[in-house]
Amino acid sequence: MAKTVIEVNKNANENNASVLRRFSRRIQESNIIQKVKGSRYSKRKESKLKVKKSTLKHLERRKEIEKLRKLGKIK
Repeated sequence: MAKTVIEVNKNANENNASVLRRFSRRIQESNIIQKVKGSRYSKRKESKLKVKKSTLKHLERRKEIEKLRKLGKIK
């Protein structure tokens, strides 16, 4: 995600509450909060190597179970 810099400078006769209000409004207008909340639970795709390794492991386990079934040790 690209960095977005939002600056709010305090004017001479402005109190802290109005500066905070202006900052909050700029944050809402830029949709930063919505972007962060939208990507909060997204997961990265697994690498091809990891997918291949897990598939091979699954196939080996399946062969082992089939072998034990043929020997009568598993129903």
